[in-house]
This record gives sequence, C-alpha cells and structure tokens, in this order.
Amino acid sequence: MTRVLVVEDDRQLVRALRINLQARRFEVDEASDGGSALRLAAARKPDVIVLDLGLPDMDGVDVIKAVRGWSRTPILVLSARHTSEDKIRALDAGADDYVTKPFSMDELLARLRAATRRREAPPESPAAAEFTLITTAEFSVDLVARKVRRGERTVRLTPTEWHLLEILLTHPGRLITQSRLLLEVWGPTYSEHTNYLRVYMAQLRRKLEADPSRPRYLITEPGMGYRFEP
Repeated sequence: MTRVLVVEDDRQLVRALRINLQARRFEVDEASDGGSALRLAAARKPDVIVLDLGLPDMDGVDVIKAVRGWSRTPILVLSARHTSEDKIRALDAGADDYVTKPFSMDELLARLRAATRRREAPPESPAAAEFTLITTAEFSVDLVARKVRRGERTVRLTPTEWHLLEILLTHPGRLITQSRLLLEVWGPTYSEHTNYLRVYMAQLRRKLEADPSRPRYLITEPGMGYRFEP
C-alpha cells in the first residue's frame, strides 16, 4: 500500500485529503508543521509527500530542501501561492510537481499516481540499455546507476527531471515532441501543459549546461519539442 505524508495546517483540507486517499487505498500520515513533517518523513519513509508551502513554523521550500538532503521521495506541492516565481523556487528546491489551490481532487489523485509510478519504474529500460554511459564536455550520465556528474560534482535531479533527461538522452539527435514528453512523463491528462516542459527544461539546463540561456545539448525546437544534441 502506498504511504502518503500530508503536510498541511488546514484541518478541514487534511480531513478531506485523508478521506479521499484512504478510500483509494493509500496509507496517510499527517503533519501540521515543518518540524513534524521532517520527523515523520525520516521515521515513516513515505512513498510520496504532499506539502503546503505556508506552514506555521517554516517555509515549505525549506522543508523540501531538508528532505532532499537525504531522500529522493517524490514531493507534490499543494499551495495557494500561484506565481511563476513561487513555483520555480519550489521546483528548484527539489519538488516534483506543483498544484495550486483551489484544486480538483481528481487531478491531485492523478498526479499522485503519476509520482508513484515514476518512483516505481525500473531503473533500466530496453532503450536505456543501449546507452549505458553518456558523456559530454559538460556532464556525464550513467543511465543504469541513475547518476549525473559535472566534473567531480554529483548533480541531483528530481524524478521528473530524470525522466525527461532519460527520454532525450536515449534518442540522441532526434526531436521528441512536446506531446510525447507530456504523455510519457505526466500522462494523458496533461497534453496541453507545455508550461511544465518549459519549467523543467529550464531547470535541467541550469544544472547541466555551461550557459543555460544558450544551451549546447538540450535544444528547443520552438513549437515542436526538444532534442539532445550529443
């Protein structure tokens, strides 16, 4: 059974989430502040974390950074903050997805399922087996070990960032359309959410490219998709 840690100080919302999640056979742990969330995350090792950013004792972004210090557990932000800057801060800190309030429960549940599927996916696919180690002048990627390095430094990627990068790297030189990336990474209900791709590709470029504003390896084909240029 999938274990979800809900970090939220709105008791009515927590109750609604617990009822809906338990009805779909999720196990639910609850925390109303950042300190409790970090203790529960370490003790209970949830499969996914649903996190509000406006907590009474600390900013949710700091919770994300703390969790990312030792865990790759998928983190889905659920917040009333809706500006691009807020979303980018959370995603850069290591969040895997971002849902703004008010929200559809069906949408939230779909994103939770997608997050857990990505976590449970096997580390090696038939396509990846052909490209075990990919090396460029800026970075190297071991697709079997799921490790990325720039020089002597290990680059930490979120599960969503990894999934996008893996798709591109295993099809070098080929255009991967926006619709295909959205389908494979987020699922069929996100076919119009091209803004997701822009945010996550920008994150990957900041982590991997020497000049993110003029990428050498992760190339945008405007209005069409993306490609990895070896």
